[in-house]
Amino acid sequence: MNELLKTQLGRLRIIGFVEGVSFLVILFVTMPLKYIWNMPEPNKFFGMAHGLLFILYVLMVIQAKIEYNWGGKKTFLALLASIVPFGTFWADKKLFR
Repeated sequence: MNELLKTQLGRLRIIGFVEGVSFLVILFVTMPLKYIWNMPEPNKFFGMAHGLLFILYVLMVIQAKIEYNWGGKKTFLALLASIVPFGTFWADKKLFR
């Protein structure tokens, strides 16, 4: 973990993982709680956290694009990964390693 924190790409991979997990928690835990069991509170908390992580992920992708001179296709796929369930995990395996 310590090695990942030393580079922009390593930090992007960590944020991508956390953002991806937060997205899955919203989809498969807090949304059912909200709409099936009428419990909106967890969705509010995780929704805010996920929103902040999403913004951080997008900013870090832009920083990585600049630092590593990524082309448009790679940058587009990295950004697209943040709005597709399990996308950031795919991006970590296919784009960030």
